[in-house]
Amino acid sequence: MDKLLSFLWENLTVVLSALYLLTVIFIAILIVLENRSPLKAISWVVVLVLLPFFGIVFYLFFGQEYRKKKMFSRKGLKGLERLRKMTQDQLVKMPQAFNGFNEAILSKKHLMSLMLSNSNALMTSNNEVRILKNGEQTFPAIFQAIEQARHHVHVEFYIIDNDTIGNQLRELLIRKAHEGVEVRLIYDDVGSWALPRKYIASLKAAGVRIDCFMKVRFPHLTSRVNYRNHRKIVVVDGHTAFVGGLNVADRYQDGTKSLGRWRDTHLMVQGGAATMLQIIFMGDWYFVSREIFHGPNYFLPVEEGHGKLVQIVASGPDSDWESIGQAYFAAIASARDRVYIATPYLIPTPEILNALKVAAMGGIDVRILLPHKSDAITPKWSTRSFIEELLETGVKIYFYQAGFLHSKLIIVDGVFSSVGTANFDFRSLETNFEVNAMIYDEATAAELEKQYLADIEQSRQIVPEEWANRSRLEKAKESFARLLSPLL
Repeated sequence: MDKLLSFLWENLTVVLSALYLLTVIFIAILIVLENRSPLKAISWVVVLVLLPFFGIVFYLFFGQEYRKKKMFSRKGLKGLERLRKMTQDQLVKMPQAFNGFNEAILSKKHLMSLMLSNSNALMTSNNEVRILKNGEQTFPAIFQAIEQARHHVHVEFYIIDNDTIGNQLRELLIRKAHEGVEVRLIYDDVGSWALPRKYIASLKAAGVRIDCFMKVRFPHLTSRVNYRNHRKIVVVDGHTAFVGGLNVADRYQDGTKSLGRWRDTHLMVQGGAATMLQIIFMGDWYFVSREIFHGPNYFLPVEEGHGKLVQIVASGPDSDWESIGQAYFAAIASARDRVYIATPYLIPTPEILNALKVAAMGGIDVRILLPHKSDAITPKWSTRSFIEELLETGVKIYFYQAGFLHSKLIIVDGVFSSVGTANFDFRSLETNFEVNAMIYDEATAAELEKQYLADIEQSRQIVPEEWANRSRLEKAKESFARLLSPLL
């Protein structure tokens, strides 16, 4: 025994190297067997090889795939089962439904069918849609709706800060709970990591039902840290709902010293779209609390109407398909005239990147609005790594100069538009829980286009010759960040 220990000690470097090599080979085999995308698989293998030991730890924390696994299952929820039956029925009746649409909306019927199939996104036609620009319009609208609540208020945000806006929400929810209104609140444990216990305790003491989405605690850290609830949903009495890019924090209204004012887009919807957002909240609430709520006070009937046509699309590790990513791809690939995109992070999947290039090379007016300054270093440099190849195909790139652009927006052909929580990046499209409103309406698209073109006026267009002359250091940062982008 002593001889064995002596041998191991004398050959410690060799032993550790052998153990490291065996571990890397084992994890690399696991990555390959998971059948993830080749780009992701190659990126993880490179990280494991180039970053000894740290790469293994990084993989254990962030690299494991749990999509479609039992930990995210919501099967068995009767509300979701009924929704699946309704969408299947709507798919069957689609040909008759198309008879009532004008030619512009008919040109996007494949998108409707796609989202019925990949995410049970019921088409609702009795909607009112109000576009809310920045925090100055969004927070007063949300607070006013909550003030008028009589039965329930359901709130779900990725980030809630303990600041002025955050405490306005807290005090309002406490007051409504004291009035006898049912209040439920979901916050993400990573996005709201700085939320103090006193904030949460005060809500609970008032009778607010509050829970966090997937606590990141040992030993669950490795399985949970990588899947975050990035949704922003508010539903009031089942008839009025909000969705979009804003979280609950002062910076979404006042901006910051380093980034300036935040430019964001949110929606207020009334009608069937509110019911669909309620169903998504219900699924998330069941996931965190195992409580099911049902009844006519929560779920108003979805009736046909002459309002705006909207589909609410949710995606995440609990979905069978990458629904929002597929919708973005299909919308871009089928564009006939123009595609306008605004996003704080542009780290597209290979499919969406190719769709953007093909559209621009085919004569489609493709414009992408990005922030000049970013709130995240790696996504900033990764985003910039895609600019040169997009410019080469004719895509027009703009850097927003009047603050920090945080809108998640796409407008296609002046008839289809999407506003929601999903960025044009790997994390939003493949990993996070997200939700978008897909709107088929020329008036809504026209209003969003007007705002978009006004933002373009406050932006600087990137010229290919200028971009090609950026420094070697910048190019190196971009290349390294792009290598990491599928992993983060």
